[in-house]
Amino acid sequence: MSKKKTDEVEETTETTADNTAEKIDETVEAAAEPAKAEAVEAAEPKAEKAAPKKAKAVKAKAEKKPTAKASDGAAVVELNKGKRMEKIGVVASDKMTNTVTVRVDRLVKHPIYRKYVRKQKKFMAHDELGSKIGDKVRIIETRPMSARKRWRVIEIIQKAER
Repeated sequence: MSKKKTDEVEETTETTADNTAEKIDETVEAAAEPAKAEAVEAAEPKAEKAAPKKAKAVKAKAEKKPTAKASDGAAVVELNKGKRMEKIGVVASDKMTNTVTVRVDRLVKHPIYRKYVRKQKKFMAHDELGSKIGDKVRIIETRPMSARKRWRVIEIIQKAER
């Protein structure tokens, strides 16, 4: 009889182990189904959000912000190409032909003292607009035009008082 009892005990433990494993699998599957549905629902709005962003980017590229450029008194519209860096500065020198030196000021927080420090940098820029010393201008990155000239004046924001 003792053998039968141990056989029965083993069978019951095996069946209970199988039953618990099946129950665990069922609960995992049941929990996974809503999670999958939530993931699919969450992915749909992301796709909808991504689509308008892409559409906006495509629209922006298609429209491309025009900038005014004057040469010989005639206004010509020129399109910006890609993501060229733009800076705003003050003309420091205009003694060269078709070239100005533009001083760009910026504030930078000092890493140790946390005080704002004014930094200046000069850029040589190609100028067909005829800006003078003291004019506030917008410059844009462009192809190398000479050994030190890699910027172009695209707009005179404010004329200097003369």
